[in-house]
Amino acid sequence: MEALRITSAVAPPQSLIKAHLSKPIFTTPFTHTTSNLTRFSKSKLTKLNVISPSVSTQTETGNLDHQDEKFDWFSQWYALTPVADLDKRAPRGIKALGLDVVVWWDKNENAWKVFDDRCPHRLAPLSEGRIDQWGRLQCVYHGWCFGGSGDCKLIPQAPSNGPAVHSSTKACVAVYPSTEQHGIVWFWPNTDPKYKDILTKKKPPYVPEIEDPSFRTTICARDIPYGYEVLIENLMDPSHVAYSHAGIMTYSPPPR
Repeated sequence: MEALRITSAVAPPQSLIKAHLSKPIFTTPFTHTTSNLTRFSKSKLTKLNVISPSVSTQTETGNLDHQDEKFDWFSQWYALTPVADLDKRAPRGIKALGLDVVVWWDKNENAWKVFDDRCPHRLAPLSEGRIDQWGRLQCVYHGWCFGGSGDCKLIPQAPSNGPAVHSSTKACVAVYPSTEQHGIVWFWPNTDPKYKDILTKKKPPYVPEIEDPSFRTTICARDIPYGYEVLIENLMDPSHVAYSHAGIMTYSPPPR
C-alpha cells in the first residue's frame, strides 16, 4: 500500500516563510520522513486553512463538522443571583458578562425583573433608586418611574396638562429576559426585542436533583476578584483547609 507522507510540523517550508517575512527565521534544511501509516482515500479528506500571526499554511485533515460553528455568549441563559441574596423592597445592581444590570421585584407582575442599570434620562444607576408605593422602579436622580416592561410610568417634572412625554420610546429602559428557577434569577443578556419571548422557546438548564427534597442543596454565588483558574486550583488544594478555614471543617492532623 502507498505510504502516507508526513510533513514536519516544526515550521512550513522556507519558501513560504520568505513570502511573508523579510528574512528567513530558519536556515536548517527541512527533511521529509515517511511512515507506514495507510493513506486515507481522498474522498474522506478536506483542505483546512491554518492561519498564524506570520504565515499561512495548508494541510490535510479529517472532515470537522463543527469547524464553522460559532458560540454566541450573549444568546444563552445565565444564572445571575440567588433569590436569597435579593430584597424585594430595594433594587440591586450586579455586573455580569461586563453588563451593569439591576434586579428588582415587580409586585404588579409578581416576578423578578432585570433591567439595564441606567436611567434613560441622565444615565443614573437605577440600582441606587427605590421601589415606590405603587411597586414601580424609581430613579434616585429625578424620580422617573418604570414598570416591569421597561416603560416609563411617570416623569414628575412633566406638566400634568402637557403632552404625555413619559410615553415616548426614548423614555423606556432596556429590559433583559429573566426568570426564576431553582431559587436563582436567570437572565438572557440581550435586550434585542426578538428575544422578548425567548423563555417560550428555550429555558435555562434544569437540574432535577435541586428540586428533589431527598437531596441537600446549597446555592451559593459570590463575586470573587480573580480568574476561574485560580479558584479551581484553590478548590483542589485540600491541604490549606485546616489553616484557612480553621474551626469550620473537621480535620485530623497527621501524626507526628
